Amino acid sequence: MNSEPQRLPAKSPVNRDDPASFLSDVKSLRARARKHISEGAVTQDYGLDAKQAVKVLNAALATELICTMRYRQHAFVAKGINAEPIAQEFLVHSNEELAHADLLARRIVQLGGSPEMNPSMYAATSHSEYATCDTLDAMIKENLVAERIAIESYREMIAYFAPHDSTTRSMLEGILAVEEGHADELADLLH
Repeated sequence: MNSEPQRLPAKSPVNRDDPASFLSDVKSLRARARKHISEGAVTQDYGLDAKQAVKVLNAALATELICTMRYRQHAFVAKGINAEPIAQEFLVHSNEELAHADLLARRIVQLGGSPEMNPSMYAATSHSEYATCDTLDAMIKENLVAERIAIESYREMIAYFAPHDSTTRSMLEGILAVEEGHADELADLLH
């Protein structure tokens, strides 16, 4: 796969009333699709360097996998009179983080990359940290910090992908919405 995206020739200004002014001619679309069939979902008009996009998404994948493990560990070691409902919430969050990891891994493959699943690489590329804690309060705070990091990271990734890759942008926006919900739930537990 070519790391530099090939740009299509400039078309004349778009006239929304005339589809021919902004749509490629069908013969050209068909010819390009056949010529570059080995590139899967990444077409020549993909506006980003696909390898760089994969690198960004692999960092997000590492972050989600670290969060999955941290939440799960906290769910199993939580102790105290209020531990059971909080542990259950941690487990729900862990499962949702794992679902995010699955989405990211699928998108990485669509972009021609390979999801980085080597656990030894997670700490180096994850935006959040893996931390164990001794108290429920510390667990909640640590997970809230991680969610706040994820929220900022996803907003930056959305801005990166937005102009050129609406599919990835949309996926990241969905993940961001869940992360914001996690942060809100954790903040409520602190009050």
